[in-house]
Amino acid sequence: MNDLKTKILVWDAPVRVFHWLMVLSFFGAYLTAESERWRLAHVTLGYTMGGLVAFRIIWGMIGTRYARFSNFIRGPAAVVRYVKSLLKGQPEHTIGHNPAGAVAIVLLMVLSVLIVASGWAIFNEIGGNLLSELHEVTGNLMLLVVGVHVAGVAVSSWLHRENLVRAMVTGEKEGAPVDGIRWTWWPVAIMMGVAVLGFWWLQIQSAP
Repeated sequence: MNDLKTKILVWDAPVRVFHWLMVLSFFGAYLTAESERWRLAHVTLGYTMGGLVAFRIIWGMIGTRYARFSNFIRGPAAVVRYVKSLLKGQPEHTIGHNPAGAVAIVLLMVLSVLIVASGWAIFNEIGGNLLSELHEVTGNLMLLVVGVHVAGVAVSSWLHRENLVRAMVTGEKEGAPVDGIRWTWWPVAIMMGVAVLGFWWLQIQSAP
């Protein structure tokens, strides 16, 4: 039992930095969507989302144990079983992402791709009103999914008696030592942060 209450490293640094940069980029882009004055910020943050998702796809294949898609993407049956366990107040415990959280992650990544692709087309005057509608609808749909995801995190944190938001900051959760990852991979996270800041700086320099 003592092993189960040991703090172990679950989320590597690239996953955590990606997560919070996506939060910043999406909400920043959403809040600047209707303003011509903030158009450069909107476009820059949108492209940042695209770059972050591209990185996450790669890291989801070569990253640490709990960052890999193969670790947390499950079939419909696993998702239904987990939701049922939530409704019963006895959720199945997972070290990494739970099945419901995995669905939210996939949806958010797919929606991000649609938002960025349609936004790029609109910025380059391709597609007309149809793509404008797609861009707006997918943005609002992503906001809805984010809301459901946040609610799910709150419910899971309460039922599991663990702070999942804090875990995405520190990278640590409770579990057996054998289940933890060994390295944080901070050099990769730092390079990602530098790349994002460098892109933002170039965008500012190229502003009319």
